Amino acid sequence: MNRKLMSITLLVLLLSGCGEPRPEHRAVYLLMDTSGTYTRELQKAQGIMNYLLATLDSGDSIAVARIDSGSFSEKDIIAKATLDERPSTANQQKRVFKQQLDRYVNGLSRGSRHTDITGGLMQATEFLNETAAGERYVLIFSDLEEDLAKGHIRDFPIELGGIRVVALNVTKLRSDNIDPRDYLHRLQNWEKRVVDGGGYWQVINDLERLDRLIAER
Repeated sequence: MNRKLMSITLLVLLLSGCGEPRPEHRAVYLLMDTSGTYTRELQKAQGIMNYLLATLDSGDSIAVARIDSGSFSEKDIIAKATLDERPSTANQQKRVFKQQLDRYVNGLSRGSRHTDITGGLMQATEFLNETAAGERYVLIFSDLEEDLAKGHIRDFPIELGGIRVVALNVTKLRSDNIDPRDYLHRLQNWEKRVVDGGGYWQVINDLERLDRLIAER
């Protein structure tokens, strides 16, 4: 190898080494529907969060928020954390996170009157993008029926570049039993909005399969 070729090879190696490191951390944001009868399902959401807390590592981020009448607000975030690199501190953060979630679910006496899924998605996207994590997930625990308060505007595109949006435990409404096409239309509508926004869409109704989504890397 002549000296010129060696110099070029060395330059390429140096440039490769000086590049920005690829983000390896994960960030997960769980949106919990708290409207109507869905409050009875929240114990399942607690189980999901307990699983995630046991799965995520130092440097990963996690948050849980309620889907309320107007969810594009930080007041709807129940708990959030970026786990410290020190394992003992990360474990303490996980305990505090779990206590905050348990306190919220146990103290919930009535559901919200409306369901702002779009606002929740936007709030989740802001949090996930700020973490700069390599893998970003929004988990939506809901029947996906959006019921907006009067005057709320949500019929616009949502920017979800690279975010995996996973609908969990999509229960069927009473009306779905009369016309199952309503259920299918809800799924198709949200899939289109997520994909059009640059995200990835998935539905998992068997919660036992959640480990395949988050734990396997």
